[in-house]
Amino acid sequence: MRIGIGYDSHRLVEGRNLVLGGVEIPHEKGLLGHSDADVLLHAICDAILGALGEGDIGNHFPDTDPFYKDISSLNLLLNVKALAFKKSYKINNIDSTVILESPRLKGHIYKMVQNISKVLEIEPNRVNIKAKTNEGMGFVGQEEGIAAFAIVSITREDV
Repeated sequence: MRIGIGYDSHRLVEGRNLVLGGVEIPHEKGLLGHSDADVLLHAICDAILGALGEGDIGNHFPDTDPFYKDISSLNLLLNVKALAFKKSYKINNIDSTVILESPRLKGHIYKMVQNISKVLEIEPNRVNIKAKTNEGMGFVGQEEGIAAFAIVSITREDV
């Protein structure tokens, strides 16, 4: 068994859609980034890549490559899963936290879990997503951005 941790944050800006866990969430601002800037999926990708010993999301999907401009992070997650499968690893479970002041994610978490479990080919009960505020502190608390953490457990299938 191997474990990886991932983190990502992006700035909130006007004129972009807010996408978290592959779900477009109604909000007056979205996350700025080369892709769709889905901090939750980026943190999960980094956690899987970390568990595999394969660097980070920027190494695999550089923001200098026009191919990744505005790409759905569900596609990035699919590519990371393919790398894990190629190395004979399966994803056991994911525990993640999205840190934001608004909007409330309660009504969207079910769909996020469904998206992630479908892409990773794991049962939805193996994907946990929590949403927390930063109690008004820092860049998240001032609603300048959103951050996410993820921890992933993987197991080699041929052992």
